[in-house]
Amino acid sequence: MSALADLTDAVQSLGPAERAVLSVAVLVLLALGWRASRRFAASARENRSDRIVDVLLVVLVLAFGALGVEAFLVLWGAHPLAVDAVQAVTDRAELGVRLVLTAVLLAGAYVFTEFLHGRVDDFVADRENITDHQAEITFRLLQITLYVGALITALGIWNVNLSGLLIGAGFAGIVFGMAARQTLGAVIAGFVLMFARPFEIGDWVKIGSNDGIVTDITIVNTRIQTFDGEYVMLPNDYVGSEEVVNRSRKGRLRLHVEVGVDYTTDVEHAIEVAEETLKDVEDVLTVPQPQVVLTEFGDSAVVLDLRFWIDKPSARRKWRAQTAVISQVHEAFREAGITIPFPQRELSARDDGMGVRIPDDYGPSGDDGE
Repeated sequence: MSALADLTDAVQSLGPAERAVLSVAVLVLLALGWRASRRFAASARENRSDRIVDVLLVVLVLAFGALGVEAFLVLWGAHPLAVDAVQAVTDRAELGVRLVLTAVLLAGAYVFTEFLHGRVDDFVADRENITDHQAEITFRLLQITLYVGALITALGIWNVNLSGLLIGAGFAGIVFGMAARQTLGAVIAGFVLMFARPFEIGDWVKIGSNDGIVTDITIVNTRIQTFDGEYVMLPNDYVGSEEVVNRSRKGRLRLHVEVGVDYTTDVEHAIEVAEETLKDVEDVLTVPQPQVVLTEFGDSAVVLDLRFWIDKPSARRKWRAQTAVISQVHEAFREAGITIPFPQRELSARDDGMGVRIPDDYGPSGDDGE
């Protein structure tokens, strides 16, 4: 306290000329500080991102500016030295310390998120079982936690009573939860999907009655592109409650094509011809090996089920493979003389004397046909 009092008395005893010289000295120091800050920023940009350097530069500029303004106020008597000069200087110093600590805390939290983002990316790069979507969600959660912690600490610096704030936030959370329970349900379902990982971006899935390629996954909803070119937004709570079929989970898909052969056909020969034909189709995988099995006695034919696999499944590859299989099997059966019958019905008269008979001489008149 005595040092501050002596400093205050010394400043008040200075003449105009001396105050002008000290003002020039303050300006020179500010210019040197600004130049040093620019050099620091130029060298720091080589190792860190521009956003981090810009934040640090803003903090330094604010600090030097605050010190310069404070110095000019004291030199020219504009500093609030009303009743008790020492107490006024002390209060102003305490206010400045709080401002500096708050700025450093918030800037540090912002800068640390950049560092945290890099560490999360490095951690994910070494592990194939973690998707980019999971990494992004994890980083956002850590970022929000860091910002909330920094905000609470900043409020503590300014002696804000957090108990009332927390009670109010609790009531607000209850009201918000009741008003947005469907959205919160979708958010919770989004976290479940993130960790369960039933599908990823680029997978071919069937969710309920929707069939298409997953294009985006967020905390609230999942977007798929149908094979008609339409984009469908599905809330995550709906996705979690429906049956999800992932057709491309293992990078391959088995398809079925049914074909019927005449009852007079040698089915063993038909199976052999179909299997040899499947092996020659370009999009059909040889491992696993295609199979042809008998499934049922149809109304007009014995039904064969052609089972084959394709890799990198997509709608285009599925239809292309099915078209090629049907076309080539049809041609192979034609060359082998194997008949693919069409549905047919045979009508025959009953010779047991029963049933409804119409007299030959029956006509519109209802008697003799005249």
